[in-house]
Amino acid sequence: MKFIVDAQLPRRLAYEIAAMGEDAIHTLDLPARNLSTDSVITRLAVQEQRVVITKDSDFVDSFLLKGEPPKLLFITTGNITNNDLIHLLRANWNELTVMLSQGDYVELSRSSLTLHM
Repeated sequence: MKFIVDAQLPRRLAYEIAAMGEDAIHTLDLPARNLSTDSVITRLAVQEQRVVITKDSDFVDSFLLKGEPPKLLFITTGNITNNDLIHLLRANWNELTVMLSQGDYVELSRSSLTLHM
């Protein structure tokens, strides 16, 4: 599975996902870096079949209205330390990837992992 991590999440998240054997980039890896627009991120996600990982509800709105990006991991933890976010992601990784193979929109909060159908 391929992933793109949005600007409001740490670059370390992409590194951690890559360390788990997945293809992951951060918006800092794009030409416009963290100034990349949502449409640029969505276009890349479509072209390269990447899951967008974000805290930005605009991506949820776009997904629900247009079906873009094609796959979405929405992080709804509120303020969380980078270490706690990484721990939460790692603790839920296996179930999360199964959910993303079964559906297109998964939400990760501090206490739950939800597949939206």
